Amino acid sequence: MNKGLSVKGVSFAFGRKQALVDVSFSVEPGVFCALLGPNGAGKSTLFSLLTRLFTTPDGQITVGGYDLAKHPRAALAQMGVVFQQTTLDLDLTIRQNLRYFAALHGLSGRGATVRIDAALDRLDLADRAGEKARTLNGGHKRRTEIARALLHGPSILLLDEPTVGLDAATRRAITDHVHSIADQDGITVLWATHLTDEIVANDQVVILHQGRILRDGQANEIAPDAPLEARFLDLTGQPA
Repeated sequence: MNKGLSVKGVSFAFGRKQALVDVSFSVEPGVFCALLGPNGAGKSTLFSLLTRLFTTPDGQITVGGYDLAKHPRAALAQMGVVFQQTTLDLDLTIRQNLRYFAALHGLSGRGATVRIDAALDRLDLADRAGEKARTLNGGHKRRTEIARALLHGPSILLLDEPTVGLDAATRRAITDHVHSIADQDGITVLWATHLTDEIVANDQVVILHQGRILRDGQANEIAPDAPLEARFLDLTGQPA
């Protein structure tokens, strides 16, 4: 059962530099949550803790009902992850990339094929399945990584600045796809971004700045009388 994501009292430092300070928030099943913050806010550090690239004794992270520190394998199995930098094997086709990933999760044969076909259809990639990853544009590479991240049936999807370097139309198409995944499949989404136009009114928004949570709530509650961008810039002191 998808029990969402919970982060309680998490802190982390690189030597004397405090990257996260007492970070706490939770995301319910099927909710699209935007982790919104300027560059250097601590978003990637938090993602590194969520995926156990980093660990910390300070605080607790619970993924799909599993304590990440106590039951890391079970917690990580609940996650699909799309990192900021592409991680595709550029010399493999889209289908080969997905099949290789499926094998890493113990999926093979007919069962793997069914999942791969469903993922390709969902992300509108079926007609490109035989193309090598290196020939794809940025948008199709991202769609492939999202399809791959969903193969093992995770309850939580983490995406770290997934639209960096993409044009406006491609960014919109990808954000729409991921919103539909949350809405239709009940998957919990944590989407790290510094771009407010990727957020819709009923999304949960966690504003992170200088390692601290400034606001946590629905976008239309955080900025009821003004554009979210204006509220974000005001809270973080960023230049307009």
